[in-house]
Amino acid sequence: MASLDSYLADLVRTADQDRYLSVLYAPEDRRDALLALYAFDVEIARVRDLISEPMPGEIRLQWWRDVISSDEPGSGHPIAVALLKAIADHRLPRQTFLDYLEARVFDLYDDPMPSRTDLEGYCGETVSALFQLAALVLDPAATANAGEASGHAGCATGIARLIRLMPFHRSRGQCFVPLDILAASGLDRDAFIAGENPAAMAAAASAMVSLASEHLRAFDAGVSNVPASLRPAFLPMATLPARLGRTDPSSAYRKPTPDISALRRHWLLFRRASRGW
Repeated sequence: MASLDSYLADLVRTADQDRYLSVLYAPEDRRDALLALYAFDVEIARVRDLISEPMPGEIRLQWWRDVISSDEPGSGHPIAVALLKAIADHRLPRQTFLDYLEARVFDLYDDPMPSRTDLEGYCGETVSALFQLAALVLDPAATANAGEASGHAGCATGIARLIRLMPFHRSRGQCFVPLDILAASGLDRDAFIAGENPAAMAAAASAMVSLASEHLRAFDAGVSNVPASLRPAFLPMATLPARLGRTDPSSAYRKPTPDISALRRHWLLFRRASRGW
């Protein structure tokens, strides 16, 4: 079990420093389950990176559906073993994981995101769900007050990630920018992938930043109602204002925004953990 915990910690630390650091602020007896949740997210988020066409990705997602539905440890798959233990130990709702996997099917294809509402729904089923599941691990009795915070945190975080990954997604023909935002910017899906209209591309990126910022403000306005016991679940939000502040829409569609320094990341999470919101 110690080697499994180390594997999960290394995986999450490499893929998502903010989440990894937030786990260190959680009660010790909750950390393994949080790492299992975050490792599961890392594993599913990279499915598209491991395939050359959608069908193998569909098969991978179905494998995870079967594992979660049947409570089988997945032939010793380390993340599956840890996740099923977390689900059992903390009575996590399996349907939330199944809905998460269904939303992730979108990642396998190059279809454009239909609308802002669809984008928020996608973030809700994926990133927001992880916030809510983490809250359930930390203090299930307190999660009734965390639903709205989880929703806005997931949309703000999810959209910010999509902005950061925009150049990479464009390079392989993916379009997570909703069609209604593209149309308002004077673009369609093909024009966005081509990126030949800098002013329109910057307008689309700016609209995405505005949408993420809108959800961040809504999160900040309501997070004071979230019990302190759930704070580690939301600690990754501490770095989001700095990340969004560094985003330049005129270049975000061409190259990733430089990340904040490790020192600043540690400081922001420590300050938020110490002072709250």
